[in-house]
This record gives sequence, structure tokens and C-alpha cells, in this order.
Amino acid sequence: MRFLLSPSFRAGQLAAVAAACLLLLGGCGGSGSPGDDIVFTSTRDGDYALFGMNADGSDQGRLTDEHGDTSTPAGTTFQIDPDYSRDGSRIAFASARTGSLDVYVMKADGSDTRRLTTTRGNQSQPSWSPDGSRIAFQSDQDGDHIYVMGSDGKGARRLTNDPAPEIEPAWSPDGSWIAYSRRLPGSEIRELWLVRPDGSGRRRLTARAQAAYAPAWSPDGKTIAFASKQETGRFEIYAIGSDGRGLRRVTFSNEDAFEPAWSPNGETLAFSRGGSIVTVDASGGHPKVLTDPDTNDSSPDWNPRRHDGEEQS
Repeated sequence: MRFLLSPSFRAGQLAAVAAACLLLLGGCGGSGSPGDDIVFTSTRDGDYALFGMNADGSDQGRLTDEHGDTSTPAGTTFQIDPDYSRDGSRIAFASARTGSLDVYVMKADGSDTRRLTTTRGNQSQPSWSPDGSRIAFQSDQDGDHIYVMGSDGKGARRLTNDPAPEIEPAWSPDGSWIAYSRRLPGSEIRELWLVRPDGSGRRRLTARAQAAYAPAWSPDGKTIAFASKQETGRFEIYAIGSDGRGLRRVTFSNEDAFEPAWSPNGETLAFSRGGSIVTVDASGGHPKVLTDPDTNDSSPDWNPRRHDGEEQS
């Protein structure tokens, strides 16, 4: 459940995770360069790193040649939280390679990596604005809160003055809203909220969700998928209208399901479950397991310019 932990908690647990990760050295071989329909995080090489694959699970492979030093906590969390830019040319991610977590960006082929944040604490969960000019992210430098900065790392500012912990920002396709998970003060309950990129118009999206995480906008901006445990006591993928109406359950799993991500055509949701990346029809149905659970995979994100191996027009 790495993907549900705050950066501050993760930083304190990395030494233990490193030892476990060394056991997960299996992999799904590809032919040549990895597929670029879906990027995801995997520990199959020992460190948390970014991998790519086709929409059907074929051509899985690591995106970068450099590796984190798994004998150190910082080196173990080498690359996590990937997010494609809307033009598919770049991937933002978080890395603790220098000590604490910071936001980085690289080209989609894994080259030209640049560090964007250098402030104290942990910065993670980056989310691109649709025009590629800004990136929202979470930071724990003054408690868990949402920040926005330029895509060059400049001009970072906190989005709201709310004292409640706020994590996992997700920028809407039209750029007008940022969804995020907010913990109610004095409670363990988390709900999804929306806020304008300038910090105005803040409003609650879900009610009585108990624990709502990882909001993901559909390509048309009408629906938000998220992970929550409401009916069964375990996490499932749900979807709700961006107006807060029409809540429905998408997955019916025997294990916790997390981190939904929409395909570019809005027909499919990828998510993580039991160490695998899984896809399911957005309206529900029988899920398809794309990766081996022994490779400990999580945090899928679709290339907005790709689907089923074909570039979008």
C-alpha cells in the first residue's frame, strides 16, 4: 500500500521497504524498447522505478538505465508517482534519490531528467496542467498540502490556507479545477474536494466516502474515478460526476483496488491491485490483469497520446 502513504510516512519506512524490495527481482520481458501506452511504478529491479508497457500488457520494460542504490532508503524510492504531460512528451515523477522526495520531470523515453523542487520536506504526486505550463503537487513541508508551480519548478505556491491535510492533486482536462483528497480535521475520514487553480471556489465533491483517495478525471471532464472503501470494508474503484452526482462502484474485487487512471478514449480504467496493474471497462465488467503480482507494480498512468498502440488524432 505504498501508494496510500503520505511522503513523510514513506520516508520513515523506506529502510524496511528496501529489504523487501530486494526480493522482487522478477520481471516481464519485452522486445526492444518498452511500450508507451501506460507508465507505472515497479520494484521488479529492486528499486522503485518507472516502467512502460502496451495497453495489453506486452512490451514491459524499464524507462531509464540508471538505478537507485537499494542499500539506502533514498535510493530505494528512485522513481514513483508518474504523470504524463497532456501532449505525451514528458513524465513528471517523484524521487528520493537525493534524500527526501522531490518532483522531477523527464522526456517520455526516460531521457533528460531534471529536478524541479529543492525545498525541505517531501514533494510528490505531481499532476500536469493541460497546457503543460504548471504542475500541482503535494508537500509536507508545513503539513500535507497542495502546491502549484511552473513546469520549470519556479513560482511554487500553496493552493489553499486550509489547515486540514490535503494530498493527491489531479488537474481537470479543461484546466479549471484541481481535485484532491482532504482529511476532515479531527477525523480519519477523507473526502474528495475541488478547488480552482488560483485557490478559489473550493468545494466538497464526495460525502460519507469514509476514505477517498487518488482522484482521476475522465478525458471529457465529466467523471472522477477514485479509490474508496464504502460497502465492503476494502478499497474499490468508484466513479462520481464532477458535479458530485451519480456515485457508482466500478470494481468488485477480492483484494484492495487503488489508483485509477483513465484511458485516453475514456473507455477503460487501469488501477493497481495486489501488486499488479489491472484494467477494466469503465462501465464495469471483468478485469484484465496486465502484470505479474510478484513484480509489485502500482501507480499506472496512460499516455494521453496513445491507446491500444495507436496514436490519437
